[in-house]
Amino acid sequence: MARKKKKLRIIPLGGLGEIGKNITVFEYGEDIIIVDCGIAFPEDDMLGIDLVIPDVTYLTKNKEKVKGFVLTHGHEDHIGALPYILKDLNVPLYGTKLTLGLVEQKLEEHGLLGSVKLKTVKQSDVIQLGCFKVEFIRSSHSIADSVALAIFTPEGVIVHTGDFKVDYTPIEGEPIDLARLAELGKKGVLLLMADSTNVEREGYTMSERTVGQTLDEIFMNSKSRILVATFASNVHRVQQIINAAVKFKRKVAICGRSMVNVVNVAMELGYMNVPEGVIIDIDNINKYPPEKLVIITTGSQGEPMSALSRMAAGEHRKVEIVAGDQVIISATPIPGNEKFVSRVVNDLFKKGAKVIYEALADIHVSGHACQEELKLIHSLIKPKYFIPVHGEYRHLKQHGNLAHELGMPKENIFIMDIGNVLEITDGVAKLNGSVPSGRVLVDGLGVGDVGNIVLRDRKHLSQDGLIVVVISIESSTGELVAGPDVISRGFVYVRESEDLMEEIREISRRALLKCDERKKSDWATKKSIIRDALRDYLYEKTKRRPMILPIIMEV
Repeated sequence: MARKKKKLRIIPLGGLGEIGKNITVFEYGEDIIIVDCGIAFPEDDMLGIDLVIPDVTYLTKNKEKVKGFVLTHGHEDHIGALPYILKDLNVPLYGTKLTLGLVEQKLEEHGLLGSVKLKTVKQSDVIQLGCFKVEFIRSSHSIADSVALAIFTPEGVIVHTGDFKVDYTPIEGEPIDLARLAELGKKGVLLLMADSTNVEREGYTMSERTVGQTLDEIFMNSKSRILVATFASNVHRVQQIINAAVKFKRKVAICGRSMVNVVNVAMELGYMNVPEGVIIDIDNINKYPPEKLVIITTGSQGEPMSALSRMAAGEHRKVEIVAGDQVIISATPIPGNEKFVSRVVNDLFKKGAKVIYEALADIHVSGHACQEELKLIHSLIKPKYFIPVHGEYRHLKQHGNLAHELGMPKENIFIMDIGNVLEITDGVAKLNGSVPSGRVLVDGLGVGDVGNIVLRDRKHLSQDGLIVVVISIESSTGELVAGPDVISRGFVYVRESEDLMEEIREISRRALLKCDERKKSDWATKKSIIRDALRDYLYEKTKRRPMILPIIMEV
């Protein structure tokens, strides 16, 4: 009997058709490696949800095959889900020094630090994981120590760019290793998986250094206190803010838990250079004149609980925005966060602050490649097949079009959904089925215990409110002893709607009598009849559909 031929399987479990939650599985025979494991931020209709993580059912079912996680860089959308997933899938993690430094902090918060193997690699290192050989290639992004990956498989070489841009003048270290990518391209690359975030933008992404020049100009011309909000993980941006502060003789205070954590890790590992005595404690800011002070804070996305949002709302315990403060928001709103950012900017202006945001100055550059950089990567690597990754569906589609314009046949471009399986055998690629995938919602300490039904109920409650009808009945005779009492939450204000409340009581009473006449004594039926009677009446009277909870107590 002929032996079954092994196949190379590529399975994205996140990061396609969405921004964030990046995770990709590579499988061959009895070996699996996983690239990245990130979170996504909740959408507007996910009421009360803190984070969204990938569904890794397929991996937990095949945990004996998993050789390890390979990490491209330390952003939340690439490492944020690890503490939740490592509880069920404890395998080694491979990443560069800063990436693992940030992971370490997360594991410590979740009490997992001692139990997970962390293996530090350097750019250009090669590791063997089962039948896969993985090479870490120097890259550029908006966080230090980011890498692209060359994955050597029995079927051929896969290049995964991770998040990247082509920055010829990076703040620290050398530029992206285009020579190595070109070398791989020359030898032959089976498949390219490339970042699609900025595919809609023409031209090139500006160098991070342009932000430093803009910051210098703002600092030189400002005579007031300066607050800068940026992504905590953008170590290079924070370094440039500190450089400008040193140049113009200002002290720096760090505000926001994630910002404090990242700055501490980056300084400890030597990724930030801060002269002695420049950073002061946030509690001591009142000891310095405003023109000698810079506050670096989180909240560039207008997140409701972030430091900048609390300052703008006047609710921050340690920093109060005063007229004349210069606030710089050094980030672009992630799609969906525009409303939050706009609200924060408005609140800051109301407090008399001067606000500079991306529309007004070059105080942010993207960490993702624009069209010309993507064309460069495609032209150097010359892959046989291509999967656009990291982007919403429109980004993936546009990136596919770009590859086609560069000469790739349409049938070699795979626009995939999460959970789809791409199989490659003897150099021939085809889509074949899917595995369980999707999103798991994290709410407080609960992981996955809030599903669509709970979200639907939360939405219902938030839109229409709640009516509780409490009735006490005699256990032996089934007669009404007390009530119905009506409690309204988020529906109407009881005192101003006495007539309506009285009518609800009366309808509940009549519905109960109807049950007794029918000799139907089970509670579920009684509750259902009361609920139906009230639902029809309330919709007719108010054109609203509150959630109705009848409670029957036996006495």
